[in-house]
Amino acid sequence: MTQTRIETIALTDGSDMRVTVAEPEDTLRGGLVLLHESSGDDERLDGLVSALAVEGWLTVAPHLTPSPVGRPVTEAPQPEPDGAPEAAGSGQPVLGDVDAVSVWLVDKGVQADQIGLLGFGFGGVAAFTVAATRSVGAAVSVGAGGIIEPIAPGMTPLADLAAELSCPWLGIYGDQDTDIPADHVAKLREAASGAQVAIDVVSYGDAGHRFDADQEVAAEAWQRTLNWFDAHLR
Repeated sequence: MTQTRIETIALTDGSDMRVTVAEPEDTLRGGLVLLHESSGDDERLDGLVSALAVEGWLTVAPHLTPSPVGRPVTEAPQPEPDGAPEAAGSGQPVLGDVDAVSVWLVDKGVQADQIGLLGFGFGGVAAFTVAATRSVGAAVSVGAGGIIEPIAPGMTPLADLAAELSCPWLGIYGDQDTDIPADHVAKLREAASGAQVAIDVVSYGDAGHRFDADQEVAAEAWQRTLNWFDAHLR
């Protein structure tokens, strides 16, 4: 496995954001931003970052910490443009930090259309939101909630954003996920069908929120994710 390291990225408000980084040992194919519900000191996060780097992607994972409402925000929240405090758990700091990571990747030689997003849980919501509001190459969301109702204050339900998707997006869900009803996933699939880009929403009948509980499903979902980036980040 490729070794990971921790770096800091300077933000526009003068603060720093900690990220876990892994670089491919051979040819650089592009860059991936990994949004994972982890504080950064996590073997699962290191394993994902390293595994993506092995596939040829310069991978950067901002460190996320739980917010007071139980949803992750980045370690260095940014204020609203007017200077007002950011609402806890709104997710806007995560979106701002994705912008900062994207600039960092471009500075490392990655073209904007070769930057992809992979998000899990709340990170999947953020990845979807970025795919609908920013210019990136492709995105994958695993277990992204907030489909019908906003997942946190200031966030837009995914079904309401779906038609605005501006890059290829893959959604991966488990029908046994008790937090995300299957009918919500069906509504998201229908809403996303109106987007003018490639869309795929995959549901695994026996999977819950944690795909690694079933190794066969996890392996298939992982390969599907890699194939998505292979097809759309060129």
